[in-house]
Amino acid sequence: MAQEQNVVHPMTITQKIFANHCSKDYVKDDELIEAKIDIALANDITGPIAIDKFNLTGAENVFDKSRVVLVPDHFSPNKDIKSAQLSKTLREFAKSQNLTHQFDVGTMGIEHALLPEKGIVTAGDLVIGADSHTCTYGALGAFSTGVGSTDLGCAMASGRTWFKVPKTIKVNFEGKLKKYTTAKDLILKLIGDIGVDGALYKALEFSGSTIRNLDMDGRFTICNMAIEAGAKNGIIEPDEITKEYLLNRSIREPLFLKSDENAPYERVLNYDVNDLDCIVAYPHLPENTHTIKEAIEDNIKINQVVIGSCTNGRLEDIKMAAKIFKGRKVHKDVRAIVFPATQEIVLESIKRGYYQTLLESNVAISTPTCGPCLGGHMGVLAKDEVCVSTTNRNFVGRMGHIDSKIYLASPYVAAASAIMGRIAAPWEL
Repeated sequence: MAQEQNVVHPMTITQKIFANHCSKDYVKDDELIEAKIDIALANDITGPIAIDKFNLTGAENVFDKSRVVLVPDHFSPNKDIKSAQLSKTLREFAKSQNLTHQFDVGTMGIEHALLPEKGIVTAGDLVIGADSHTCTYGALGAFSTGVGSTDLGCAMASGRTWFKVPKTIKVNFEGKLKKYTTAKDLILKLIGDIGVDGALYKALEFSGSTIRNLDMDGRFTICNMAIEAGAKNGIIEPDEITKEYLLNRSIREPLFLKSDENAPYERVLNYDVNDLDCIVAYPHLPENTHTIKEAIEDNIKINQVVIGSCTNGRLEDIKMAAKIFKGRKVHKDVRAIVFPATQEIVLESIKRGYYQTLLESNVAISTPTCGPCLGGHMGVLAKDEVCVSTTNRNFVGRMGHIDSKIYLASPYVAAASAIMGRIAAPWEL
């Protein structure tokens, strides 16, 4: 595996990735650059628009058939004729371009879980996707960010796009997490403190002993929600845990980079997490955070629980949920739905007995799809209904009716809430 090169100018890991992709020795904050991209990604909502823009460029072929990836995950399996047409557009384009990575029902998953799992994205990459949560791949030590469909369509043709190098905010999490405190609570705590625009067009670099002790699933969760603080990207320096994850998985050679000791950070935030409790984000912004103790005191009755999505639909998340549901039943007034992120996660969950536990607890289990996260299907909320969700956004109308409410929480809190019929802590059971 490739190792980091010596550089003359001190840089952050984000700056180093940009420098590597625009053939410069170094780049500085706010510099405008044209950079090569490693992966261009789109889904069934944004992909058809990107394909239209690609066709307008006059290009006959994508810049590299192995680096353009289309994943129909938002309304898949197709919920209606319109969504079926969108997915058909992706299939036809993928076939006409002979794209290497072709995913569909039965092989696909939620894009931001699927691409790391398949080794399509790796450390040191520069990745763009027509989806805001493309920032997830920063957990591997890559620069990844969401772009518009027009930018993506042009990049599909040229293999390049423009960037302004973002300033970096470093966030150090130090200490040992309590029994039921998770990566989701870390990122909700940060967003609650700095706000949904607190890192606008900035890189959020996550570091510290707490991060180093997180497994990859937890790291993906944290980087996934960097955009909820307005960040251009979230990123974590690769370490032995990263290398082990990528070993025999990455289809291209990783490049393991790290920030220089005197790298130029705009500011540094330090957290001691030893006493951090579970966090719940109240409607209608991820920054509207409260401690689980406050939520319990507020006695918030619920109608639905959703566990899954590109934020918390990985194997460790399913494991957390199964641990809480074991030997217990979903409350009679609650619908609990689990959305595993990929087919591989489904298979492993079955092997480990998680599915049996969930089904015996009266939990409904979906095929991999984004589904209810965006109010698409498989769990849309009616007027005045309340949901506890492990997804990433709780905007007005995000999961259905504009008069419904979404509370964001970890799989532990979501599962406990499904059992209690109100927002609850695992230790209450």
